[in-house]
Amino acid sequence: MNYKKVNWYFLGVIMLHLAVVGVLIALQNVYQMGMAVNLLVSELILAVPAVIALLASKEKPNRVLGFHKLKISSVLMIILYTFLMQPLTTLLNAISMLFVDNAVTSISSEVMNLPFWLTFFMMALFGPFCEEFCFRGVVYRGYLKSGNVTGAVLLSSLLFGLMHMNFNQAPYAFALGVAMAVLVEATGSLWSSVLMHVIFNAQSVLLMYFYQHFMPEVWLQQTQAAVTAEDMLPLIGIYLVIAVVCTALAACVLVWLCRNQGRDEYAAWLLQERKSGKKKGRLVSVPLVIGIVVCLAYMLLNVFLSRG
Repeated sequence: MNYKKVNWYFLGVIMLHLAVVGVLIALQNVYQMGMAVNLLVSELILAVPAVIALLASKEKPNRVLGFHKLKISSVLMIILYTFLMQPLTTLLNAISMLFVDNAVTSISSEVMNLPFWLTFFMMALFGPFCEEFCFRGVVYRGYLKSGNVTGAVLLSSLLFGLMHMNFNQAPYAFALGVAMAVLVEATGSLWSSVLMHVIFNAQSVLLMYFYQHFMPEVWLQQTQAAVTAEDMLPLIGIYLVIAVVCTALAACVLVWLCRNQGRDEYAAWLLQERKSGKKKGRLVSVPLVIGIVVCLAYMLLNVFLSRG
């Protein structure tokens, strides 16, 4: 797939999402979608078109996706890398909450009504795999064919953030997208971003269940208390310091992973190409712009409706 097909894929996914939402609104008096089905459909909206696009390209799937082996030592360092990136995502989440509600908290009560195994499978295993297959696999690899590595990292991460369809998750999803795309480049394997995504989501699910069952007072406070700017600003200051230190350490881990996976020569070549100033292939097309505008309009509409 090239950038044009990737951009059509993104627009198609956005329109499919809106179509599903429209059908559910039209049928709301007849059918109410449960949370389990909601989680499943959300991932299938991403994954099914991606699989179709990949098969239609007639390219070898693993050549496109890059599911290559990882060393055990690399796996352990990816776990460390994931936790080092956590403060940055917490910081961005806190900043976004100055302006919009926490999207995860708003659905947490419905999620917690599901059996633990089902929630864990859907949110910590199935979801991350589908999203990495789509965004660090099909989308990122498609953009990478342009030779514009930086553009591919940033644009695939932007689309990953926007696909969450809310202003709370979009900023930290973008940051995670960048972290995972760079991780894929450092290790040469899509399994690395899958692992990172699984760990990130798994700890969120485990914490939700832990708080609900062992610290119900804290859980109630998190889900029901209104967060004010006065509450958040001191925390943001603390998160900022921690995030700067941890993100710098995460960059060091990336360098180590690059060497451990034998990718240091490739990384050096990438830096040399970037410094050469050679003209890179374009990534933006009309379908992409339309998709982004529609996505932002949908997110803004949700904000206005929630406050109305």
